[in-house]
This record gives sequence, structure tokens and C-alpha cells, in this order.
Amino acid sequence: MNADAHGTEALRCRVTGRVQGVFFRASTQRRAVELGLVGYARNRSDGSVEVLAVGAPAAVAQLRTWLAEGPPAARVSAVDCEPVPVPEPPPRDFGVR
Repeated sequence: MNADAHGTEALRCRVTGRVQGVFFRASTQRRAVELGLVGYARNRSDGSVEVLAVGAPAAVAQLRTWLAEGPPAARVSAVDCEPVPVPEPPPRDFGVR
């Protein structure tokens, strides 16, 4: 992963499947906040959801695992993630866009 000097890393994921209109973003936000992460979840025009997760490596890994399942109404077909540089300044919270 791409951790900074403080041990923080950032991961951008694209989640595909039945992930819009099923509370995926709100559920992702809730799970990310529980894990102490900042970043965002947003719908993309192609029907996927983009997630940026920034925080402790173990917490980022836990969210990545959770994304593969998502909330009960979701049907995730794929989760493609890539490490990205930690934004400067980092997000203050985990938002839904």
C-alpha cells in the first residue's frame, strides 16, 4: 500500500453490480466511520460507486473486505481497488457525494 509518514494510507475503489439505490453509499459511510476512516462514497454515471478510504492500513483493509459484500440489498459483482497518495490536506470526515 501507499502509506504516508504517519502510517496513513489511501485506497480508491470502484464497486460494480447492483450498488446504486440500495443504500450502498450510506452503509459504506457508516462502516467507514465505525472504522475511523475518512474519505467519501459517490455514485458514478456508469452505475458503479467510487469509494476513497483514508486511514490506518488495517481499517482500510477491513473496509475493502466489507465493500465486497455491502448492505443486504446490494449485489456486488466486483471491487477494483488501487492505492493512491494520501490527499493533502486529508478529508475531515467520510462523506456521501
